[in-house]
Amino acid sequence: MKESMSTPPPASGGGVGEGVRPQTKSDVADFSDDYPRFSRGMKSSYTILVPDMLPWHFDILVHVMAMEGYKVEVLHNEGREVIDEGLKHVHNDTCFPALCVIGQYLDALKSGKYDVDHTAVLITQSGGGCRASNYIPLIRKALKAEFPQVPVLSLNFAGLEKDSGIELRPAFVIRLAYSLFYGDLIMSCYNQTKPYETEAGADDARKKCVEEIKAAFDTGKYRKLKKYVYFILDAFAAVPVKREKKIRVGIVGEIYVKYSPLGNSHLEDFLLREGCEPVVPALMDFVLYCVINNVNDAKLYGKNKKTAFLFGIAYKYLYGKQKKIIKWTVKHGRFAPQHDFERLRTLADEVINQGVKMGEGWLIPAEMAALAETGAENIVCAQPFGCLPNHIAGKGAARVIKEKYPSANIVAVDYDPSATKVNQENRIKLMLATARERMGE
Repeated sequence: MKESMSTPPPASGGGVGEGVRPQTKSDVADFSDDYPRFSRGMKSSYTILVPDMLPWHFDILVHVMAMEGYKVEVLHNEGREVIDEGLKHVHNDTCFPALCVIGQYLDALKSGKYDVDHTAVLITQSGGGCRASNYIPLIRKALKAEFPQVPVLSLNFAGLEKDSGIELRPAFVIRLAYSLFYGDLIMSCYNQTKPYETEAGADDARKKCVEEIKAAFDTGKYRKLKKYVYFILDAFAAVPVKREKKIRVGIVGEIYVKYSPLGNSHLEDFLLREGCEPVVPALMDFVLYCVINNVNDAKLYGKNKKTAFLFGIAYKYLYGKQKKIIKWTVKHGRFAPQHDFERLRTLADEVINQGVKMGEGWLIPAEMAALAETGAENIVCAQPFGCLPNHIAGKGAARVIKEKYPSANIVAVDYDPSATKVNQENRIKLMLATARERMGE
């Protein structure tokens, strides 16, 4: 990893510690090629900001990254000022998630809370062929205008940003994978408990599970998957609930607006207020989707077979863990299991070819079909306005899904700087009105 003794230019924005400059070579960002790079020696002295994309997973992920020596802080700032900050640097036609992420970064850096000379930002990258793959240059362009000394880190498995990315040691990657499995299960159990609780308990169960999983990583026992899966299942099963029929609403779509409260206007909270049960597919499904696409590339497009072989090994490992979690969840009996990824692939083949992999590609219709056949036929397809892959594979596939599953009640909702929360919620309320009418019948 290349290093430089060049001194960062002064910040144009505020921040605690203005005028302070790092003194050692390992603590200096490399500014060659006109942007700073993050070196290994900066881990101990830099705060790394990440956008609030994964509210169910970041508590555990941040803890795991801290074990690697990274000081990570999740941003929770939101509001119109965040969107407006993003609009100053990102065109309205650019991907809405990019606008949200950049807005959060700049709003946070301007808050005075951080020493901008010892702060970096982190973004995940799948390397797909859509607007999201331009996140890093868009973020760098925005930071160059106001905070040119702030490095941008990339967390990716596609070989992007090799000189300024998170160091992915095998043990670290395995811990990240377990973090996602546990985060997915906590999310699923919470959403199957919160709408039905007779007294407050789901939130406490969530905190209890997160702390237990953190302790498991600290003691190195996190690989005892069965033990901690049952711990999570039992913790939520202990919450008193009322058995009643509620509308189950699946959430699919672009990865950011699917999970991020800022990106989807707190969609899960809105559905809970409407008396519904949100059903959010596992984040691990997206990871498996990305992994298997690399295997499919060799078969469909003649890509590197050695790379496909390695990804095939990773797929078997991850899918094997998912199968065990599903088996234990079914055996426990209290909660509906998450989708089996091989079943998702089968469902995708009935709607669209697995070679359609731009953005979330074939995963969206596969998830819609899986939701429809498991009792969550009311579906919100959340998509950034103008997101071509999601309009094709999401909204464009809705007719085929409805033909296969006549009870499917799908609404596509665009998320955009000019779209009001009221308008978005009204569209969802119309879908819910149909769902309630059908329930009454």
